[in-house]
Amino acid sequence: MLEKEETLALIAKAQGGDREAAGIILQENAPLVKSVIKRYKNKGVEYDDLFQLGSIGLLKAVKNFSADFDVCFSTYAVPMIIGEIKRYLRDDGYVKVSRSTRALSYKIAYYIDEYKSKFNDSPTIDRIAKHFNIDSQEVVFAMDATLIPVSIYDKGDDEKGLSIGERIANKFSVDDEVDKLSIKEAISKLDEREKKIVILRFFRDKTQSEVARELNVSQVQVSRLENKIINKIKEDIV
Repeated sequence: MLEKEETLALIAKAQGGDREAAGIILQENAPLVKSVIKRYKNKGVEYDDLFQLGSIGLLKAVKNFSADFDVCFSTYAVPMIIGEIKRYLRDDGYVKVSRSTRALSYKIAYYIDEYKSKFNDSPTIDRIAKHFNIDSQEVVFAMDATLIPVSIYDKGDDEKGLSIGERIANKFSVDDEVDKLSIKEAISKLDEREKKIVILRFFRDKTQSEVARELNVSQVQVSRLENKIINKIKEDIV
């Protein structure tokens, strides 16, 4: 692997249009791309196509990276690689969604990002519906239509043979650095109450009843929130 200074120098050259520098970065980071695309091998996409998608994500990372980010390039590149593959699976993969629904989903996602940036909070379904002048049901349908359906019992190609649910319940003790980065990113997107539930349930091994007493809510509410959290994490790490 390249040293940090070498990587930064090559990125600067690549951003200036040096194709040879971009090629070196691709070659040196091929193991990183391969480690990311492993989890998508059984999603109906050829390995070579996955590698190409991962490489596109890596090049996008090169294009947008800055030394001012105060993070190593590989850490920055992983979400970009994952995002490129997930975007392909949503747009052209095994889940077929109409063009109009997909377009609405993207508009909603853009609006949610803008809203979060402005108000530091997520908009409600009703607020989104009012903004786009559509029914709440249409909002939910559009948002769900572009998600990749994955079973929590799916083991994928996990080396330890653990399902997604088992990996989440196992205090997030995964060996693969890519998984650690993905899970950390997924948890960072949760609100404060959701993060607290994750800590109490999966790091401190408290029961749902114990969590309910601590949060002063019912056990049923904790169960529902837990399912919601798991679904959020699944969408990001798979």
